[in-house]
Amino acid sequence: MQFCFADMVVVKHDLIGVVVKSWNGTSGPNHDVYVRSLNDIHNYKEVDMERYMVRHKELDQEELMYQRNSVNGT
Repeated sequence: MQFCFADMVVVKHDLIGVVVKSWNGTSGPNHDVYVRSLNDIHNYKEVDMERYMVRHKELDQEELMYQRNSVNGT
């Protein structure tokens, strides 16, 4: 698993959340994530998540570029 409890992650392209529960499902690692903007917990497959590299509620276009560059190593 790439993520564990309390890791900050990006889901749905620009939403920021915190991992609250993790487990290995039949389709791979799954995580319950508290998404701040939605004020709710949603389940995501690990492949649909990215590590959070900046510190705001939602990512603007410039921060999306920094996030992509950090994840892709460019």
